[in-house]
Amino acid sequence: MSTDAGSDLGRLRWRCRRGIRELDELLTRYVDERYADASTAERCAFEQLLETHGTVIYDYCLGRVRPPSAELTELIRRITTRA
Repeated sequence: MSTDAGSDLGRLRWRCRRGIRELDELLTRYVDERYADASTAERCAFEQLLETHGTVIYDYCLGRVRPPSAELTELIRRITTRA
């Protein structure tokens, strides 16, 4: 992995911090295990997700609230797989 790619992943990992431990772990695990292999569309969806308030993302992950798009719904499914 190049230095730029490593620093980009580091920035993403930092942005995953939401103050809700379980959510932090889910988002960070996604970055560590799946982000590098994700399609461009999925990466864009993840960036969009990171613009969302942490409690809303948590509600998506728990199934309390349905994400506003099919792309985010699929991304949440991928994030919560293995949870």
